[in-house]
Amino acid sequence: MGPVLAGVLQLLALIAALALAYVPLGNHMAKVYSSDKHWRVEKWIYKGIGADPNTEMRWPAYLRGVLAFSAVGVLFLYLLQRLQGVLPGSLGFKAIDADQAFNTAASFVTNTNWQSYYGEQAMGHVVQTAGLAVQNFVSAAVGIAVATALVRGFARSRTGELGNFWSDLVRGVTRILLPLSVVAAIVLVACGVIQNFSGIHEVGQFMGGDQQWNGGAVASQEAIKEIGTNGGGYFNANSAHPFENPTPFTNLFEIFLLLVIPFALTRTFGIMVGSVKQGYAILATMGTIWVGFIALMMWTEFAHHGPALQLAGGAMEGKETRIGVGASSIFAVSTTLTSTGAVDSFHSSFTGLGGGITMLGMQLGEIAPGGTGSGLYGMLIMAVIAVFIAGLMVGRTPEYLGKKIGTREIKFAACYILITPALVLIFTAVAMALPTPGDSMTNSGAHGFSEILYAYTSASNNNGSAFAGLNADTQWFNSTLGLAMILGRFLPMVFVLALAGSLAEQKPVPATAGTLRTEKPLFTGLLVGAILIITGLTYFPALALGPLAEGLAS
Repeated sequence: MGPVLAGVLQLLALIAALALAYVPLGNHMAKVYSSDKHWRVEKWIYKGIGADPNTEMRWPAYLRGVLAFSAVGVLFLYLLQRLQGVLPGSLGFKAIDADQAFNTAASFVTNTNWQSYYGEQAMGHVVQTAGLAVQNFVSAAVGIAVATALVRGFARSRTGELGNFWSDLVRGVTRILLPLSVVAAIVLVACGVIQNFSGIHEVGQFMGGDQQWNGGAVASQEAIKEIGTNGGGYFNANSAHPFENPTPFTNLFEIFLLLVIPFALTRTFGIMVGSVKQGYAILATMGTIWVGFIALMMWTEFAHHGPALQLAGGAMEGKETRIGVGASSIFAVSTTLTSTGAVDSFHSSFTGLGGGITMLGMQLGEIAPGGTGSGLYGMLIMAVIAVFIAGLMVGRTPEYLGKKIGTREIKFAACYILITPALVLIFTAVAMALPTPGDSMTNSGAHGFSEILYAYTSASNNNGSAFAGLNADTQWFNSTLGLAMILGRFLPMVFVLALAGSLAEQKPVPATAGTLRTEKPLFTGLLVGAILIITGLTYFPALALGPLAEGLAS
Protein backbone atom coordinates (compact mmCIF):
# COMPACT_ATOMS: atom_id res chain seq x y z
CA MET A 1 0.00 0.00 0.00
CA GLY A 2 1.37 3.39 -0.99
CA PRO A 3 1.69 6.22 1.57
CA VAL A 4 -0.90 8.39 -0.22
CA LEU A 5 -3.52 5.63 -0.18
CA ALA A 6 -2.72 4.89 3.47
CA GLY A 7 -3.29 8.54 4.35
CA VAL A 8 -6.62 8.65 2.48
CA LEU A 9 -7.83 5.45 4.14
CA GLN A 10 -6.97 6.80 7.58
CA LEU A 11 -8.92 9.96 6.78
CA LEU A 12 -11.95 7.92 5.71
CA ALA A 13 -11.75 5.80 8.87
CA LEU A 14 -11.58 8.95 10.97
CA ILE A 15 -14.62 10.46 9.25
CA ALA A 16 -16.56 7.22 9.81
CA ALA A 17 -15.70 7.19 13.52
CA LEU A 18 -16.74 10.83 13.92
CA ALA A 19 -20.01 10.14 12.11
CA LEU A 20 -20.81 7.26 14.46
CA ALA A 21 -20.22 9.44 17.55
CA TYR A 22 -21.96 12.56 16.20
CA VAL A 23 -25.61 11.87 17.07
CA PRO A 24 -25.27 10.15 20.48
CA LEU A 25 -22.67 12.59 21.82
CA GLY A 26 -24.47 15.64 20.42
CA ASN A 27 -27.77 14.48 21.92
CA HIS A 28 -26.11 13.77 25.25
CA MET A 29 -24.57 17.25 25.48
CA ALA A 30 -27.89 18.88 24.59
CA LYS A 31 -29.53 16.91 27.40
CA VAL A 32 -26.77 17.88 29.84
CA TYR A 33 -27.24 21.61 29.29
CA SER A 34 -31.06 21.47 29.11
CA SER A 35 -31.70 19.40 32.24
CA ASP A 36 -32.89 21.02 35.47
CA LYS A 37 -31.69 18.14 37.66
CA HIS A 38 -28.41 18.09 39.57
CA TRP A 39 -26.34 15.06 40.47
CA ARG A 40 -25.50 14.54 44.13
CA VAL A 41 -21.79 15.12 43.57
CA GLU A 42 -22.64 18.32 41.73
CA LYS A 43 -24.69 19.53 44.69
CA TRP A 44 -21.67 18.94 46.94
CA ILE A 45 -19.53 21.04 44.62
CA TYR A 46 -22.08 23.88 44.53
CA LYS A 47 -22.26 23.84 48.31
CA GLY A 48 -18.47 23.89 48.58
CA ILE A 49 -18.06 26.92 46.31
CA GLY A 50 -21.15 28.70 47.61
CA ALA A 51 -22.99 28.83 44.27
CA ASP A 52 -26.72 28.53 43.59
CA PRO A 53 -27.01 26.52 40.35
CA ASN A 54 -30.66 27.43 39.86
CA THR A 55 -30.11 31.18 39.65
CA GLU A 56 -30.35 32.46 36.09
CA MET A 57 -27.67 34.96 35.05
CA ARG A 58 -27.72 37.86 32.62
CA TRP A 59 -24.63 38.22 30.48
CA PRO A 60 -22.66 40.58 32.79
CA ALA A 61 -23.07 38.16 35.72
CA TYR A 62 -22.18 35.19 33.52
CA LEU A 63 -19.06 37.02 32.34
CA ARG A 64 -18.06 37.88 35.91
CA GLY A 65 -18.26 34.20 36.77
CA VAL A 66 -16.01 33.28 33.83
CA LEU A 67 -13.43 35.94 34.63
CA ALA A 68 -13.40 35.37 38.41
CA PHE A 69 -13.02 31.62 38.06
CA SER A 70 -10.24 31.98 35.47
CA ALA A 71 -8.39 34.58 37.53
CA VAL A 72 -8.34 32.25 40.54
CA GLY A 73 -7.08 29.48 38.24
CA VAL A 74 -4.18 31.61 37.00
CA LEU A 75 -3.18 32.56 40.55
CA PHE A 76 -3.40 28.98 41.85
CA LEU A 77 -1.38 27.50 39.01
CA TYR A 78 1.22 30.27 39.23
CA LEU A 79 1.72 29.67 42.97
CA LEU A 80 1.84 25.90 42.50
CA GLN A 81 4.75 26.29 40.07
CA ARG A 82 6.57 28.81 42.20
CA LEU A 83 6.33 26.47 45.21
CA GLN A 84 7.26 23.30 43.32
CA GLY A 85 10.65 23.02 45.03
CA VAL A 86 9.03 22.36 48.42
CA LEU A 87 6.15 20.19 47.20
CA PRO A 88 6.14 16.38 47.43
CA GLY A 89 6.48 14.52 44.16
CA SER A 90 8.57 17.28 42.61
CA LEU A 91 11.16 14.73 41.33
CA GLY A 92 13.85 17.09 42.56
CA PHE A 93 12.87 19.85 40.12
CA LYS A 94 13.24 23.42 41.34
CA ALA A 95 10.60 26.13 41.37
CA ILE A 96 9.65 27.54 37.96
CA ASP A 97 10.97 31.03 37.20
CA ALA A 98 8.44 33.85 37.58
CA ASP A 99 8.09 34.74 33.89
CA GLN A 100 7.74 31.12 32.81
CA ALA A 101 5.30 30.38 35.64
CA PHE A 102 3.13 33.29 34.47
CA ASN A 103 3.31 32.10 30.88
CA THR A 104 2.35 28.52 31.81
CA ALA A 105 -0.45 29.59 34.15
CA ALA A 106 -1.93 31.86 31.49
CA SER A 107 -1.45 29.14 28.91
CA PHE A 108 -3.31 26.33 30.66
CA VAL A 109 -6.12 28.47 32.10
CA THR A 110 -6.88 29.91 28.66
CA ASN A 111 -7.01 26.43 27.04
CA THR A 112 -3.91 27.37 25.00
CA ASN A 113 -1.33 25.03 26.55
CA TRP A 114 1.65 26.73 24.95
CA GLN A 115 4.82 25.33 26.53
CA SER A 116 8.15 27.14 26.75
CA TYR A 117 9.61 24.42 29.00
CA TYR A 118 10.61 20.74 28.75
CA GLY A 119 7.85 18.93 30.63
CA GLU A 120 9.97 15.92 31.57
CA GLN A 121 12.77 18.20 32.85
CA ALA A 122 10.79 20.88 34.67
CA MET A 123 7.44 19.73 36.07
CA GLY A 124 6.97 17.23 38.89
CA HIS A 125 3.99 14.95 39.42
CA VAL A 126 2.06 17.37 41.64
CA VAL A 127 2.24 20.29 39.20
CA GLN A 128 1.43 18.01 36.26
CA THR A 129 -1.63 16.39 37.87
CA ALA A 130 -2.99 18.86 40.44
CA GLY A 131 -2.17 21.88 38.30
CA LEU A 132 -1.95 21.29 34.57
CA ALA A 133 -4.33 18.32 34.29
CA VAL A 134 -7.01 20.04 36.39
CA GLN A 135 -6.88 23.12 34.17
CA ASN A 136 -7.21 20.87 31.13
CA PHE A 137 -10.66 19.92 32.43
CA VAL A 138 -11.96 23.24 33.68
CA SER A 139 -10.63 25.46 30.89
CA ALA A 140 -12.33 23.22 28.34
CA ALA A 141 -15.55 23.30 30.37
CA VAL A 142 -15.44 27.12 30.41
CA GLY A 143 -15.31 27.17 26.60
CA ILE A 144 -18.32 24.86 26.29
CA ALA A 145 -20.21 26.92 28.88
CA VAL A 146 -19.73 30.16 26.91
CA ALA A 147 -20.81 28.45 23.70
CA THR A 148 -23.90 27.12 25.47
CA ALA A 149 -24.74 30.63 26.68
CA LEU A 150 -24.60 31.94 23.10
CA VAL A 151 -26.81 29.09 21.87
CA ARG A 152 -29.33 29.97 24.59
CA GLY A 153 -29.21 33.55 23.34
CA PHE A 154 -30.47 32.33 19.96
CA ALA A 155 -32.97 29.91 21.48
CA ARG A 156 -34.55 32.21 24.09
CA SER A 157 -36.63 35.34 23.62
CA ARG A 158 -37.76 38.33 25.66
CA THR A 159 -35.29 37.60 28.43
CA GLY A 160 -31.67 38.48 29.06
CA GLU A 161 -31.00 35.32 31.05
CA LEU A 162 -28.39 32.90 29.67
CA GLY A 163 -28.32 30.14 32.29
CA ASN A 164 -25.97 29.68 35.22
CA PHE A 165 -22.21 29.65 34.65
CA TRP A 166 -21.40 27.52 37.69
CA SER A 167 -23.93 24.89 36.71
CA ASP A 168 -22.69 24.83 33.10
CA LEU A 169 -19.07 24.59 34.25
CA VAL A 170 -19.60 21.74 36.69
CA ARG A 171 -21.83 19.75 34.34
CA GLY A 172 -19.31 20.08 31.55
CA VAL A 173 -16.68 18.43 33.74
CA THR A 174 -18.74 15.78 35.54
CA ARG A 175 -21.08 14.68 32.74
CA ILE A 176 -19.01 15.15 29.57
CA LEU A 177 -15.25 15.62 29.94
CA LEU A 178 -14.55 13.31 32.88
CA PRO A 179 -16.47 10.24 31.62
CA LEU A 180 -15.01 10.55 28.12
CA SER A 181 -11.51 10.98 29.52
CA VAL A 182 -11.75 7.87 31.70
CA VAL A 183 -12.73 5.73 28.72
CA ALA A 184 -10.08 7.31 26.49
CA ALA A 185 -7.35 6.86 29.11
CA ILE A 186 -8.16 3.17 29.44
CA VAL A 187 -7.89 2.74 25.68
CA LEU A 188 -4.56 4.58 25.60
CA VAL A 189 -3.12 2.51 28.46
CA ALA A 190 -4.21 -0.67 26.68
CA CYS A 191 -2.37 0.54 23.57
CA GLY A 192 0.92 1.27 25.35
CA VAL A 193 0.71 4.82 26.74
CA ILE A 194 2.32 4.93 30.20
CA GLN A 195 0.41 5.71 33.41
CA ASN A 196 2.41 5.75 36.64
CA PHE A 197 4.10 7.96 39.22
CA SER A 198 7.62 6.60 38.88
CA GLY A 199 10.73 8.66 39.41
CA ILE A 200 13.67 9.39 37.14
CA HIS A 201 15.44 6.42 35.53
CA GLU A 202 18.80 6.14 33.83
CA VAL A 203 18.21 4.59 30.42
CA GLY A 204 21.71 4.65 28.92
CA GLN A 205 24.20 6.86 27.18
CA PHE A 206 23.33 9.35 24.47
CA MET A 207 25.81 11.62 22.68
CA GLY A 208 28.39 11.15 25.42
CA GLY A 209 26.07 11.82 28.36
CA ASP A 210 23.57 10.01 30.55
CA GLN A 211 20.01 9.80 29.24
CA GLN A 212 17.21 9.93 31.79
CA TRP A 213 13.46 9.44 31.58
CA ASN A 214 10.79 9.90 34.20
CA GLY A 215 7.32 8.40 34.21
CA GLY A 216 4.04 10.08 34.97
CA ALA A 217 0.25 9.95 34.72
CA VAL A 218 0.56 10.36 30.96
CA ALA A 219 -2.45 8.44 29.63
CA SER A 220 -4.94 10.31 31.82
CA GLN A 221 -3.46 13.68 30.86
CA GLU A 222 -3.20 12.67 27.20
CA ALA A 223 -6.91 11.82 27.18
CA ILE A 224 -8.13 15.19 28.48
CA LYS A 225 -5.41 16.98 26.53
CA GLU A 226 -7.09 15.84 23.30
CA ILE A 227 -10.75 15.66 24.39
CA GLY A 228 -10.59 19.18 25.83
CA THR A 229 -8.62 20.48 22.82
CA ASN A 230 -5.89 21.53 25.25
CA GLY A 231 -2.68 20.21 23.70
CA GLY A 232 -0.08 20.46 26.45
CA GLY A 233 2.19 17.41 26.36
CA TYR A 234 3.62 15.59 29.35
CA PHE A 235 6.87 15.41 27.36
CA ASN A 236 8.48 18.10 25.26
CA ALA A 237 8.03 16.07 22.06
CA ASN A 238 4.28 16.04 22.76
CA SER A 239 2.34 13.47 20.73
CA ALA A 240 5.45 12.57 18.74
CA HIS A 241 6.81 10.95 21.92
CA PRO A 242 6.24 7.17 22.04
CA PHE A 243 5.21 7.36 25.71
CA GLU A 244 2.30 9.60 24.66
CA ASN A 245 1.53 8.22 21.21
CA PRO A 246 3.18 4.84 20.59
CA THR A 247 1.39 3.46 17.49
CA PRO A 248 -0.41 4.52 14.31
CA PHE A 249 -3.69 3.48 15.97
CA THR A 250 -3.16 5.72 19.01
CA ASN A 251 -2.26 8.55 16.62
CA LEU A 252 -5.57 8.21 14.78
CA PHE A 253 -7.44 7.74 18.06
CA GLU A 254 -5.99 10.96 19.44
CA ILE A 255 -7.05 12.85 16.31
CA PHE A 256 -10.56 11.45 16.83
CA LEU A 257 -10.57 12.62 20.44
CA LEU A 258 -9.60 16.19 19.63
CA LEU A 259 -12.30 16.48 16.94
CA VAL A 260 -15.25 14.61 18.42
CA ILE A 261 -16.65 17.22 20.84
CA PRO A 262 -16.24 20.27 18.54
CA PHE A 263 -18.02 18.49 15.68
CA ALA A 264 -20.73 17.00 17.94
CA LEU A 265 -21.49 20.41 19.45
CA THR A 266 -23.12 21.38 16.13
CA ARG A 267 -25.71 18.68 16.84
CA THR A 268 -26.16 20.08 20.35
CA PHE A 269 -26.66 23.54 18.84
CA GLY A 270 -29.28 22.27 16.38
CA ILE A 271 -31.28 20.53 19.10
CA MET A 272 -31.19 23.49 21.48
CA VAL A 273 -32.38 26.00 18.84
CA GLY A 274 -35.08 23.60 17.67
CA SER A 275 -33.70 22.76 14.22
CA VAL A 276 -31.16 20.01 13.67
CA LYS A 277 -30.87 21.21 10.05
CA GLN A 278 -29.24 24.40 11.34
CA GLY A 279 -26.70 22.22 13.11
CA TYR A 280 -26.04 20.29 9.92
CA ALA A 281 -25.40 23.55 8.04
CA ILE A 282 -22.75 24.57 10.58
CA LEU A 283 -21.33 21.03 10.49
CA ALA A 284 -21.11 21.15 6.69
CA THR A 285 -19.21 24.43 6.85
CA MET A 286 -16.75 23.08 9.39
CA GLY A 287 -16.33 19.80 7.51
CA THR A 288 -15.77 21.48 4.14
CA ILE A 289 -12.93 23.63 5.48
CA TRP A 290 -11.39 20.74 7.46
CA VAL A 291 -11.35 18.29 4.54
CA GLY A 292 -10.16 21.01 2.16
CA PHE A 293 -7.23 21.89 4.40
CA ILE A 294 -6.27 18.22 4.79
CA ALA A 295 -6.31 17.76 1.01
CA LEU A 296 -4.07 20.81 0.57
CA MET A 297 -1.70 19.67 3.30
CA MET A 298 -1.36 16.18 1.84
CA TRP A 299 -0.72 17.65 -1.59
CA THR A 300 2.06 19.90 -0.32
CA GLU A 301 3.68 17.20 1.83
CA PHE A 302 3.46 14.40 -0.75
CA ALA A 303 4.72 16.56 -3.63
CA HIS A 304 7.95 14.93 -4.81
CA HIS A 305 10.57 17.64 -5.31
CA GLY A 306 13.73 15.64 -5.80
CA PRO A 307 14.97 12.08 -5.35
CA ALA A 308 15.19 12.20 -1.53
CA LEU A 309 11.48 12.95 -1.15
CA GLN A 310 10.61 10.37 -3.79
CA LEU A 311 12.50 7.67 -1.90
CA ALA A 312 10.91 8.68 1.42
CA GLY A 313 7.39 8.82 -0.06
CA GLY A 314 6.96 12.49 0.83
CA ALA A 315 8.43 15.24 3.01
CA MET A 316 9.50 13.04 5.93
CA GLU A 317 11.77 15.56 7.64
CA GLY A 318 10.45 16.23 11.14
CA LYS A 319 7.92 13.38 10.97
CA GLU A 320 7.89 10.05 12.80
CA THR A 321 8.35 7.04 10.54
CA ARG A 322 5.80 5.04 12.56
CA ILE A 323 3.18 7.69 11.76
CA GLY A 324 4.04 8.77 8.21
CA VAL A 325 3.26 11.77 6.05
CA GLY A 326 -0.47 11.19 5.63
CA ALA A 327 -1.33 10.79 9.30
CA SER A 328 1.01 13.64 10.25
CA SER A 329 -0.79 15.89 7.76
CA ILE A 330 -4.20 14.98 9.21
CA PHE A 331 -2.93 15.60 12.74
CA ALA A 332 -1.32 18.95 11.84
CA VAL A 333 -4.46 20.27 10.18
CA SER A 334 -6.79 18.98 12.89
CA THR A 335 -4.73 20.38 15.74
CA THR A 336 -4.42 23.85 14.17
CA LEU A 337 -8.04 24.05 13.00
CA THR A 338 -9.00 23.28 16.59
CA SER A 339 -7.47 24.96 19.62
CA THR A 340 -5.62 21.78 20.58
CA GLY A 341 -2.02 22.59 19.74
CA ALA A 342 -0.82 19.00 20.23
CA VAL A 343 1.69 17.91 17.60
CA ASP A 344 2.95 14.57 16.30
CA SER A 345 5.46 16.18 13.94
CA PHE A 346 7.76 19.20 13.65
CA HIS A 347 5.69 21.93 11.97
CA SER A 348 8.79 23.96 11.22
CA SER A 349 10.03 21.11 9.02
CA PHE A 350 6.90 21.02 6.88
CA THR A 351 7.22 22.42 3.38
CA GLY A 352 6.91 26.20 3.14
CA LEU A 353 3.31 26.01 1.96
CA GLY A 354 2.54 23.25 4.48
CA GLY A 355 3.69 25.48 7.32
CA GLY A 356 1.50 28.24 5.91
CA ILE A 357 -1.53 25.94 5.99
CA THR A 358 -1.04 25.26 9.70
CA MET A 359 -0.82 29.01 10.32
CA LEU A 360 -3.87 29.81 8.21
CA GLY A 361 -5.85 27.15 10.10
CA MET A 362 -5.31 29.06 13.33
CA GLN A 363 -5.85 32.44 11.67
CA LEU A 364 -9.31 31.39 10.51
CA GLY A 365 -10.20 31.63 14.19
CA GLU A 366 -10.02 27.88 14.82
CA ILE A 367 -13.64 27.30 13.85
CA ALA A 368 -13.41 24.21 11.64
CA PRO A 369 -14.36 22.61 13.96
CA GLY A 370 -12.47 24.70 16.52
CA GLY A 371 -11.93 24.14 20.21
CA THR A 372 -14.35 22.73 22.75
CA GLY A 373 -16.98 25.44 22.76
CA SER A 374 -14.80 28.16 21.26
CA GLY A 375 -15.11 26.60 17.80
CA LEU A 376 -18.91 26.69 17.92
CA TYR A 377 -19.24 30.24 19.20
CA GLY A 378 -16.59 31.43 16.75
CA MET A 379 -18.47 29.83 13.85
CA LEU A 380 -21.78 31.32 15.02
CA ILE A 381 -20.16 34.76 15.09
CA MET A 382 -19.07 34.21 11.47
CA ALA A 383 -22.62 33.09 10.64
CA VAL A 384 -23.90 36.42 11.98
CA ILE A 385 -21.37 38.23 9.76
CA ALA A 386 -22.41 36.12 6.75
CA VAL A 387 -26.14 36.84 7.11
CA PHE A 388 -25.32 40.53 7.56
CA ILE A 389 -23.38 40.51 4.28
CA ALA A 390 -26.26 38.66 2.59
CA GLY A 391 -28.71 41.23 3.91
CA LEU A 392 -26.64 44.06 2.46
CA MET A 393 -26.54 42.29 -0.91
CA VAL A 394 -30.33 41.95 -1.20
CA GLY A 395 -31.28 45.13 0.65
CA ARG A 396 -33.17 43.73 3.65
CA THR A 397 -32.64 43.47 7.39
CA PRO A 398 -30.51 40.41 8.10
CA GLU A 399 -31.94 37.68 10.32
CA TYR A 400 -30.45 34.52 11.79
CA LEU A 401 -32.51 31.89 13.61
CA GLY A 402 -35.39 34.30 13.93
CA LYS A 403 -33.31 37.09 15.45
CA LYS A 404 -32.59 40.40 13.73
CA ILE A 405 -28.95 41.26 13.26
CA GLY A 406 -29.03 44.98 13.89
CA THR A 407 -26.40 47.62 14.57
CA ARG A 408 -25.76 46.45 18.11
CA GLU A 409 -25.32 42.79 17.19
CA ILE A 410 -23.03 43.45 14.24
CA LYS A 411 -20.82 45.71 16.38
CA PHE A 412 -20.34 42.90 18.88
CA ALA A 413 -19.56 40.45 16.06
CA ALA A 414 -17.16 42.88 14.37
CA CYS A 415 -15.27 43.51 17.61
CA TYR A 416 -14.97 39.75 18.11
CA ILE A 417 -13.36 39.11 14.72
CA LEU A 418 -11.00 42.11 14.98
CA ILE A 419 -9.46 41.34 18.38
CA THR A 420 -7.36 38.31 17.49
CA PRO A 421 -5.85 39.64 14.23
CA ALA A 422 -4.93 42.85 16.02
CA LEU A 423 -3.11 40.90 18.75
CA VAL A 424 -1.28 38.68 16.25
CA LEU A 425 -0.14 41.41 13.89
CA ILE A 426 0.74 44.04 16.52
CA PHE A 427 2.77 41.67 18.70
CA THR A 428 4.53 40.21 15.62
CA ALA A 429 5.37 43.67 14.30
CA VAL A 430 6.76 44.82 17.66
CA ALA A 431 8.83 41.64 18.07
CA MET A 432 10.32 42.04 14.60
CA ALA A 433 11.04 45.74 15.16
CA LEU A 434 12.90 45.28 18.44
CA PRO A 435 16.45 43.90 18.43
CA THR A 436 16.24 41.42 21.34
CA PRO A 437 13.30 39.16 20.27
CA GLY A 438 14.98 38.47 16.94
CA ASP A 439 17.86 36.80 18.76
CA SER A 440 15.52 33.92 19.59
CA MET A 441 15.12 32.98 15.93
CA THR A 442 17.26 30.07 14.73
CA ASN A 443 16.50 30.85 11.09
CA SER A 444 16.72 34.02 9.07
CA GLY A 445 14.63 35.36 6.22
CA ALA A 446 11.08 34.23 5.54
CA HIS A 447 11.33 31.14 7.73
CA GLY A 448 12.59 33.15 10.71
CA PHE A 449 9.70 35.59 10.30
CA SER A 450 7.32 32.60 10.15
CA GLU A 451 8.62 31.39 13.52
CA ILE A 452 7.58 34.61 15.26
CA LEU A 453 4.33 34.99 13.28
CA TYR A 454 3.40 31.41 14.17
CA ALA A 455 4.15 31.95 17.87
CA TYR A 456 1.84 34.95 18.23
CA THR A 457 -0.79 33.36 16.00
CA SER A 458 -0.75 30.28 18.22
CA ALA A 459 -0.89 32.27 21.46
CA SER A 460 -3.52 34.82 20.43
CA ASN A 461 -5.80 32.14 18.99
CA ASN A 462 -5.30 29.95 22.09
CA ASN A 463 -3.89 27.09 20.04
CA GLY A 464 -0.58 26.36 21.75
CA SER A 465 1.27 24.50 19.01
CA ALA A 466 4.77 25.71 18.18
CA PHE A 467 6.48 26.15 14.83
CA ALA A 468 9.64 25.27 16.74
CA GLY A 469 13.03 26.70 15.94
CA LEU A 470 12.17 29.66 18.17
CA ASN A 471 13.64 29.99 21.67
CA ALA A 472 10.50 31.17 23.41
CA ASP A 473 11.83 30.74 26.96
CA THR A 474 12.86 34.37 27.39
CA GLN A 475 11.36 37.12 29.51
CA TRP A 476 10.07 38.88 26.38
CA PHE A 477 8.30 35.90 24.86
CA ASN A 478 7.06 34.44 28.16
CA SER A 479 5.51 37.79 29.08
CA THR A 480 4.11 38.89 25.72
CA LEU A 481 2.86 35.46 24.71
CA GLY A 482 1.20 35.08 28.12
CA LEU A 483 -0.49 38.45 27.68
CA ALA A 484 -1.58 37.53 24.15
CA MET A 485 -3.13 34.29 25.46
CA ILE A 486 -5.14 36.06 28.16
CA LEU A 487 -6.38 38.83 25.87
CA GLY A 488 -7.05 36.41 23.03
CA ARG A 489 -9.20 34.21 25.29
CA PHE A 490 -11.22 36.58 27.40
CA LEU A 491 -11.75 39.72 25.28
CA PRO A 492 -13.63 37.71 22.61
CA MET A 493 -15.73 36.10 25.35
CA VAL A 494 -16.90 39.56 26.42
CA PHE A 495 -18.42 40.17 23.00
CA VAL A 496 -19.78 36.62 22.68
CA LEU A 497 -21.71 36.94 25.92
CA ALA A 498 -22.81 40.50 25.15
CA LEU A 499 -24.15 39.28 21.79
CA ALA A 500 -25.89 36.37 23.53
CA GLY A 501 -27.60 38.75 25.95
CA SER A 502 -28.71 41.05 23.14
CA LEU A 503 -30.17 38.16 21.14
CA ALA A 504 -31.97 36.67 24.15
CA GLU A 505 -33.78 39.96 24.75
CA GLN A 506 -35.24 40.04 21.24
CA LYS A 507 -38.69 38.99 20.14
CA PRO A 508 -38.53 36.27 17.46
CA VAL A 509 -39.10 37.43 13.90
CA PRO A 510 -41.33 35.14 11.80
CA ALA A 511 -39.79 33.79 8.62
CA THR A 512 -41.06 35.23 5.32
CA ALA A 513 -40.51 34.49 1.64
CA GLY A 514 -37.54 36.84 1.69
CA THR A 515 -35.81 35.23 4.69
CA LEU A 516 -32.43 33.71 3.94
CA ARG A 517 -32.67 29.94 4.49
CA THR A 518 -29.66 29.37 6.70
CA GLU A 519 -30.05 25.59 6.71
CA LYS A 520 -29.50 25.31 2.94
CA PRO A 521 -26.27 24.60 1.00
CA LEU A 522 -26.35 28.15 -0.36
CA PHE A 523 -25.77 29.51 3.11
CA THR A 524 -23.03 27.00 3.77
CA GLY A 525 -21.21 28.23 0.64
CA LEU A 526 -21.74 31.84 1.68
CA LEU A 527 -20.37 31.12 5.15
CA VAL A 528 -17.28 29.31 3.83
CA GLY A 529 -16.60 32.19 1.45
CA ALA A 530 -17.02 34.84 4.15
CA ILE A 531 -14.59 33.00 6.44
CA LEU A 532 -11.90 32.59 3.80
CA ILE A 533 -12.22 36.09 2.35
CA ILE A 534 -12.23 37.91 5.70
CA THR A 535 -9.25 35.90 6.94
CA GLY A 536 -7.40 36.23 3.65
CA LEU A 537 -7.77 40.01 3.57
CA THR A 538 -6.59 40.25 7.18
CA TYR A 539 -3.56 37.97 7.14
CA PHE A 540 -2.47 37.75 3.50
CA PRO A 541 0.26 40.44 3.72
CA ALA A 542 1.87 38.73 6.73
CA LEU A 543 1.59 35.29 5.13
CA ALA A 544 3.15 36.66 1.95
CA LEU A 545 6.23 37.72 3.93
CA GLY A 546 6.59 34.33 5.60
CA PRO A 547 5.32 30.92 4.43
CA LEU A 548 4.18 32.01 0.97
CA ALA A 549 7.54 33.60 0.18
CA GLU A 550 9.34 30.49 1.45
CA GLY A 551 7.04 28.12 -0.43
CA LEU A 552 7.35 29.96 -3.74
CA ALA A 553 11.13 30.15 -3.41
CA SER A 554 11.57 26.40 -2.84
